[in-house]
Amino acid sequence: MLIERFYHPWLAQASYMVACQTRGEALVVDPNRQIEMYQQAAQRAGVRIVAVAETHIHADFVSGARELARSTGACLHLSAEGPAEWQYRYATEDGVVLLQHGDRLVFGYVGVEVLHTPGHTPEHLAFLITDGEVADAPMGMISGDFIFVGDVGRPDLLERVAGHAGSMHAAAIRLFESLQATNSLPEYLQIWPGHGAGSSCGKALGAVAQTTLGYERRFSWAFRQASQQAFVQEVLTDQPEPPPYFVRMKHINRDGPPARPNQAIELLTQEQLIIALDTGALLIDLRQSDVYAAGHIRGALNLPYGPMLLNWGGWLANGEQAIVLVGSLEQAESARAELLLIGMDRIIGSITPGDVAAWMHAGRPGATFRRRSAADLRAQIEAGATVIDVRRPAEYAAGHIPGSRNLPLGGLPQLVKELPPICGPIVVHCQGGGRSPIAAGILAAHGWGPIEEMRDGFLAWDGAVVEA
Repeated sequence: MLIERFYHPWLAQASYMVACQTRGEALVVDPNRQIEMYQQAAQRAGVRIVAVAETHIHADFVSGARELARSTGACLHLSAEGPAEWQYRYATEDGVVLLQHGDRLVFGYVGVEVLHTPGHTPEHLAFLITDGEVADAPMGMISGDFIFVGDVGRPDLLERVAGHAGSMHAAAIRLFESLQATNSLPEYLQIWPGHGAGSSCGKALGAVAQTTLGYERRFSWAFRQASQQAFVQEVLTDQPEPPPYFVRMKHINRDGPPARPNQAIELLTQEQLIIALDTGALLIDLRQSDVYAAGHIRGALNLPYGPMLLNWGGWLANGEQAIVLVGSLEQAESARAELLLIGMDRIIGSITPGDVAAWMHAGRPGATFRRRSAADLRAQIEAGATVIDVRRPAEYAAGHIPGSRNLPLGGLPQLVKELPPICGPIVVHCQGGGRSPIAAGILAAHGWGPIEEMRDGFLAWDGAVVEA
């Protein structure tokens, strides 16, 4: 038996291929849309993908299970558990097999036992994996968003994302019961989770790739709660704010994820760009923040190519909106592949950094702002500049510059539409300088400023104060 883990660090998302190399058959669990990597892995291992399965209806990425199953001719295995409103709407398609608690799958010599593990979602499944060539008991569990390293899947998303008022408390109880039901499983059982550190599907996920059930029983907070009531209170406390795009993902994955758009990205002319922007397209500038600050097309959203692209693209970009990318063609193609993971399918073209320079040279609407250190901005702040803190409320509450206004980045596009613009000196900062350039661009696009951005953030400001 072969188990291969596929990990996307920007999404903090894991998927798995379980293969019987003796018989040349494989199962893929929780694939994302980049299905070629699973097909290539199967080819390397000399196996054929005969089954694709999902642990649950995902909220943080567009599932690739449907597309992978269609591409390979594999059976698609989906949960039949949970209430009617969260059943898979495309479950009647040819090639779909519905799973319930206690069902068993066999491919080659590998056995898979299906466990219903509700809590994170009502339909959630986990899969016990047995290597039938050498054992008659499971080696491990593909746990999806049930058990993580050091944490468990959050039970509040249906209420906070899908609008099911009052559901989180009941879901937390079901999660507690699902954890208790693992008492019959051996301590040596390996746990292969669906997410790692940085995911919004829990609040304290570990960065280690896998764990064991015995280790989690001994050290995870979730297994050490004295009572159901204590567990429910703890699991519902301090969960991070879910990104807005989770709403779309839940419905897309429930109703039937579409195949990825496959057309090549188009380089737009200045005239095509003007038409696109006039008709509501969003410009995402992939350049590094120093370059963006020195000159960008007014209204462009600065999401430097890297983890910020998906971390904040899901917060700030509307998946229904047409998107134009700013960067080299190679960079734009790569960014497009990443944005497709979170359902940003309407990427209509790209422009180059040279096109930005030509835009600015032609006198069309542009914007700039200065990036300065906390030390350099101290005199300006003390002289009365408005300080905009774009960190999360919990970060602000833990410590902030006196007199600053907390306008969290995640809600900033809506806030700037509701608040009168500040026409005077503004200093924008976050914790370490990653979010504040994005915020500075949003504020500048709505006529706030002049703006200066604290490139080293509150960490530098706070350190300087402590040293003083």
